[in-house]
Amino acid sequence: MQRGYDSAMDEPVTVRRIQPYQAVKTYLCPGCNQEIPPGLGHLVVVPEEHPEDRTHWHHVCWPMRHRRRPGR
Repeated sequence: MQRGYDSAMDEPVTVRRIQPYQAVKTYLCPGCNQEIPPGLGHLVVVPEEHPEDRTHWHHVCWPMRHRRRPGR
């Protein structure tokens, strides 16, 4: 688990790695708008002030989040 500050979200976040055996649902990655299927390891990003707004990201999409176009 990592703690950090995400300038795109403008708030502190906690980033957790989800192992493939822990991934039991399908999620939509906000970085690429593609599905994260069950069995694929990924990241869960939890805003510290709003934990209900957590998002699931592909490992490669999270470091590229600053390149996202507005509205995505």
